[in-house]
Amino acid sequence: MENEARILIVDDEERIRRLLKMYLERENYAIEEADNGNDAVEKALKNEYDLILLDLMMPGKDGIEVCRELREKKSTPIIMLTAKGEEVNRVQGFEVGTDDYIVKPFSPREVVLRVKALLRRASLTTYLQTETTAKDIIVFPHLTIDNDAHRVTADGKEVGLTPKEYELLCYLAKAPDKVFDREQLLKEVWHYEFFGDLRTVDTHVKRLREKLNKVSQDAAKMIVTVWGVGYKFEVGQE
Repeated sequence: MENEARILIVDDEERIRRLLKMYLERENYAIEEADNGNDAVEKALKNEYDLILLDLMMPGKDGIEVCRELREKKSTPIIMLTAKGEEVNRVQGFEVGTDDYIVKPFSPREVVLRVKALLRRASLTTYLQTETTAKDIIVFPHLTIDNDAHRVTADGKEVGLTPKEYELLCYLAKAPDKVFDREQLLKEVWHYEFFGDLRTVDTHVKRLREKLNKVSQDAAKMIVTVWGVGYKFEVGQE
């Protein structure tokens, strides 16, 4: 079916897993479950999921640690489920690579909408099904961003990015040489203005550079730190 993405739900509360599963299966998603962090990591590394719904607070290995371990090897989109008042933890979640978060108690309809939105951003199929006939490709020396295919290549080699890393790169690349401060990037890329730590942006820039650098040092150098201000995408830096 058109919507049959594979989703892993990770939560130690059975009632929450059951509720999420019921609503997501109505959208023709294939659902699997894990009730603890260790099981979640094992399943996520062994299988290919289109998205993971991950509870923040779990006994043993919590959502932050699960996300950190997965991001070392996988770019699977992750939505963190958090309780109210866990602002610091949500910041940590973004820092380790979470793509979005939903606050408990949540509306199941909101979860479905967030899942659809993130899958839409991450899905190659959706991008290829767009009605536009023009190719949406940004080409630079050493770096190509193909928005139709949702794919980044550096010196001809594909770079595996999380949805948020991809959005960050695209946002910078669409305005070469323009300097963006961290507050602006947080607002425009994360669509979330939280009070507190801007290290979320720094962490993602660092991770993005590292991934590019593994493939092309020249491509990694295009993301430039403007000290005391923020970041810019610079073409042709030596």
